[in-house]
Amino acid sequence: MSENLVSGKTSLKGPKTSAKKQKGENKAKESSKGKRTQLGKKDKIDLSMASIGHPEIFPLVFTTKTQEIFNCRVDEDVTEENCFKLIKKEDIIQDLKTRATISDFHPIKKVVLEYPGEELLVVFDAKFQYGQNFYFVASEEAKENLLKPPETAEEKEEEKEEENREETLEVHPYKPPVHKPWVSLGSEKEVEEESVKDTITKIKYMISRVRRKFGAPITFTDKNASHVKDSYVECTSYQDKTYSIKMLEKNVGIQMVPKLREASTQTKWTYPKNAATQYFPRQLSSEEKEESLSSEKLKEFLTSVHLRMEIALQQNEIMNAFFDDWKALAEDESSSGGKPDVYLKAYQSFTDLRHLKDRTISWVCWHPTIYGIIAVSAGERLSYEEQVNLSDKSLLQQSVILFWSFFDPIHPQLMLECPEDIYCFQFSPSDPNIIAGGCINGQVILWDISQHEEKLQNAKTVADGIEITAVNMPSLMQVQQSSTEPPLVRYCAVSSIQYSHEKPVTDIHWLPDYFEDNRMGATFENRAETCVQLVTCSPDGSVLFWDIPATKLPEQPSSEKVKEEETFYVPPDVPDTSKHPDVCWKPLIKVQSLNALEVPAKESPYTEMSIPSSKNLKVLENISTDFFVGTEDGEIVYSDWEMEIHSDSAKPVSQKHAQKYIIHTETINTLQRSPFFKDIILSVGGRNFAIWREGVTNGPILQSSCSAGRYTAGQWSLTRPGVFFIGRDDGNIDIWDILKKTHEPSHLQNISKSTITFISPWTASPNQHFLAVSDDLGVLHVWEICQPLSHPSSNEDANVLDYFEREVKYLKYCEQEFQEYQELQAKTELKWSWRHRGRKQV
Repeated sequence: MSENLVSGKTSLKGPKTSAKKQKGENKAKESSKGKRTQLGKKDKIDLSMASIGHPEIFPLVFTTKTQEIFNCRVDEDVTEENCFKLIKKEDIIQDLKTRATISDFHPIKKVVLEYPGEELLVVFDAKFQYGQNFYFVASEEAKENLLKPPETAEEKEEEKEEENREETLEVHPYKPPVHKPWVSLGSEKEVEEESVKDTITKIKYMISRVRRKFGAPITFTDKNASHVKDSYVECTSYQDKTYSIKMLEKNVGIQMVPKLREASTQTKWTYPKNAATQYFPRQLSSEEKEESLSSEKLKEFLTSVHLRMEIALQQNEIMNAFFDDWKALAEDESSSGGKPDVYLKAYQSFTDLRHLKDRTISWVCWHPTIYGIIAVSAGERLSYEEQVNLSDKSLLQQSVILFWSFFDPIHPQLMLECPEDIYCFQFSPSDPNIIAGGCINGQVILWDISQHEEKLQNAKTVADGIEITAVNMPSLMQVQQSSTEPPLVRYCAVSSIQYSHEKPVTDIHWLPDYFEDNRMGATFENRAETCVQLVTCSPDGSVLFWDIPATKLPEQPSSEKVKEEETFYVPPDVPDTSKHPDVCWKPLIKVQSLNALEVPAKESPYTEMSIPSSKNLKVLENISTDFFVGTEDGEIVYSDWEMEIHSDSAKPVSQKHAQKYIIHTETINTLQRSPFFKDIILSVGGRNFAIWREGVTNGPILQSSCSAGRYTAGQWSLTRPGVFFIGRDDGNIDIWDILKKTHEPSHLQNISKSTITFISPWTASPNQHFLAVSDDLGVLHVWEICQPLSHPSSNEDANVLDYFEREVKYLKYCEQEFQEYQELQAKTELKWSWRHRGRKQV
């Protein structure tokens, strides 16, 4: 009750009230009290707020009709800020006459009629302070106080004080300030603490030089980069203790710190839904098929679409509907320096915990004719000293060549038995069932897998059958797993250890099927048109040429058939010694130390072998017998295996001297001819690679800079002439495109966390290209090559060839300039020597 009283007084009187106003209010209260007693005598109803000390206030309820009549609509004519409304007394009396008891002024009719003024004050009570939306002020004095609040006594006193100050300022004369003694409040200590003072004595340096050394000549020396290890000198940084300053204390001012806020989240709820998987297709019965084929509805449909189908087929013949115009535009963009989407997509990976555990993959080779078949050979992880002393290394694990299939990445399809670890092997181009390999002990081995060719071709069917059996017949899983053990194929021929290489065979190649060599290195025609000769190389400094034994003999004469019929029966448990001619298989030609050609002993290199005779064969004169060889010292050797008989000694000697180039600083691991240009060779070794052109003796036409890591493998692309892949020791592959960049690779792809040991690309179809990459952990990774790396752009062959031609011209120009410079230098030295001689004589 007291709160309502106080708020009521403040709403009427305002924030400041005067003594006069309070007296006027008291008089109004007394007059209102008198009037209220008079009204109370007649009506006995008091509608004012006399109970709370405001008898001049009468709360009213204004309906919407009344607000429209007197223009006091809420939030339009009157608001909380502008809450006053003056209404003429005549209008209220007219409303009382017109509306009578319906009028909102009817409860205070007598108060309105007895009001002395002509205008009545109606106030909008937005906060319902007196219980209704409006209230009526029944006193002229209260109305004036609300509309025009008088000035308070405090304001008048302030005005008087200001006037007195002005008068005092005018009266008092000016007095100058008087000097007072300075009193210390402690601020000088803070200034002294914050000031910077030098506490350490400064050091003075005096630099002097001997007088006789003023103007002395300075001599500089040069040093060949090839004499330094890795062909570069590294200036490593060191810590200078003179400039090492330790910070003892540091003052940092912080203005604000980040606020910590805790938040929580909840996993979004997903409503469960019904799902089903259909394993078998829904097929119609034979009766339903006949009914649908003989129905009139099907005939009408075929008749209606027949004409449209013919038109569509004719349009497809005229124009390729599947040609992608955007990719065709991207070719020009990539050739002009754009950045196409270049990547290698992981397709498959193979490993075997039994045969490849703790071993490294040394060679990878794709099957030439069967899709998805890839063969790998593994070897022990040997250090350089262990490779030198191979005799001290015992064979703790069986050496095999594993055949993997895309359709069964868990189980090998075939295994080839090896007497030692295989470093390299190749399929025969004439017959993919014949495989030749080189051992770590220098022997050459042959395998024949013709009996297992059908198994490799049906690898997909077998893999599907194993899956179906595992789904439908779980009880037979163990039987299926035991049956997946791959067959082991024993080698059919092995070379003699005495006449083989003394060190591991690092590379092996089949000679082309259109010629063969004799013991003198001359080339003759090969009428059989099958590959019958091999060439191998080794770090022992020799290159050997081999005539393979006839593992598959064609039609034999009748006499030979009689001999075969006379052979004895060999039980299956007893090994057949005729299939292991390790005592008689010797090389045909031997190139020793890469500078002389030797022929083995005059005795027949073959016994119990059938080889075609070289008599009556046409000599081929346009066949090149030159070859490139990479050494362990990083040298590229260009030599010739054909020899001639010396007239004096009657011994075979080489016709051409071998050319050597020193570009690489470490062992050369890759030396490969381009599949597009037979005179372009890629060499990889150490920390760089080089591209050579046969016939150009000035050096490589392209040589890379020294890289941070070592290059361990390299291969040309089979579809793009300007692209090749380089493997590194950090598990990455550098993809080079010489039409875009020649100073750095165009793309880098991570393959493994271990060293890359071999790279082998393969073209499965025009739209599917693979890249097999092996690492030092015994894992074979198969990656699918993207379209920008596999599909050549328009005229790419011509552009790459033009680039090689320009580099050859530039190399010749540099050599010519160097020769001219040497001649000029020799002439100047000759002139200087003659002048020096003349001066001495004078």
